[in-house]
Amino acid sequence: MEGAHKCLLKIKAETMQSIIITPKNKEEYRFIQELIDKMKLNYAILCNDDKEDLVMSMLMRKADRSVKVSREAVMKKLHKK
Repeated sequence: MEGAHKCLLKIKAETMQSIIITPKNKEEYRFIQELIDKMKLNYAILCNDDKEDLVMSMLMRKADRSVKVSREAVMKKLHKK
């Protein structure tokens, strides 16, 4: 765990539901990982890029797709920053 904390992601295959846990520190991270290992649960470790991709995907699903915006309007907004 270099720098930022990693997330542990538990995936429940039957329902495709997941639990995302972000430990507060290295000790908590080790504790949670040991607990998951002892319980013989499947999990994946997410890096910061994975977390950003996940959040972006969630935001894209919630986006209002009924409103159309021109390319020019998008480019104008981008150039304001």
